[in-house]
Amino acid sequence: MTVWRRLYGANPLHLLVLVACFALVGYVVSMLWEDPSWLALLIWFLGAVIGHDLVLYPLYALADQPLRLARWARRRADRPVLVPAVNHVRAPVLGSAVLGLIYLPTITSHGEDALRFTSGLGTAGILENWLLVTGVLFLGSAVVYAIRLGRAARRTARPTTQA
Repeated sequence: MTVWRRLYGANPLHLLVLVACFALVGYVVSMLWEDPSWLALLIWFLGAVIGHDLVLYPLYALADQPLRLARWARRRADRPVLVPAVNHVRAPVLGSAVLGLIYLPTITSHGEDALRFTSGLGTAGILENWLLVTGVLFLGSAVVYAIRLGRAARRTARPTTQA
């Protein structure tokens, strides 16, 4: 196992998962090869990847800065941070931004032909559904944060008895 990690750099399970992912991508490409709009789908996919790496990542990295400053300011105070809120804000923002990027062509009604071809549905209600999913992501994250905060508060409030 040591030789494997030295040569490959990770667990053999990592290689197995990568091979499975490439097999899945190959299957999807083989299914779309006959599709007349495969070039448009490829352009859209490359645009989504570039849009995420060059646009969304810097935006949510900048959006993360106020949270980091707030965490730094709380550390300076005498109150300890029981549960950091950074990931409870970061996760729904990332999920909403990625879904927004994926559904941007259909939200702006530019991808209606591709959507109708692939699913048989129109673009009516896509914006409302995206906003609903965004709200559910933030609400779910807030509930998980509240539960974690309550548990942490109970742990610190428990009197420690020493025998």
